[in-house]
Amino acid sequence: MIELAISMTVVLILTAIAIPSMMRSIRTYQLNDAASRFAGMLKFTRFEAVRRNRQECFRMQQNGTTWTLGTDSNCSGNFDPNGKQEVLAGFAALLPPGGMPGQGPICNKLFNNGGPCLNTTLSGNTGSVGFDARGAIRVGGTISANVYVFYIGSATDQEFGYRAVLLLPAGSTQIWTAPQGGPWQQIS
Repeated sequence: MIELAISMTVVLILTAIAIPSMMRSIRTYQLNDAASRFAGMLKFTRFEAVRRNRQECFRMQQNGTTWTLGTDSNCSGNFDPNGKQEVLAGFAALLPPGGMPGQGPICNKLFNNGGPCLNTTLSGNTGSVGFDARGAIRVGGTISANVYVFYIGSATDQEFGYRAVLLLPAGSTQIWTAPQGGPWQQIS
């Protein structure tokens, strides 16, 4: 009986040590997965525009704490009824730009300057982005010169940091990561 009690105590101590590390790994995975799925939907919509040789829109819409991402092939403001869609729900969600670490490291890498370089108007807002037949971003009929950023994280628990999905003017994407206080580092 004593040996069983000692064994159970050892198991409980090891479990208590392992749980925080395991939770951190799960939260990191959830953030990376959400950022990858978001970037994947941007890429899918861009490739559809190139494949179909016409303008296609990527749409994001908030429903409570859930975000739906998908294609809008005629840029009407509605998802394609039979089109590909992704849902971001749970721990990781699209966030508004307030409270994020500074853009300096991203701007230095992209443009060699520390000033604001990212367009944050779409992050955390319902909206859409259009891609032309070449896969470039179109806004109001002209090719956009902006680098759009979409922040992903937890609205209630910033301890696990943030991910930023960058959409470059030519239509390519990058994923960046930052702990709660920064700085940003590119991961893909």
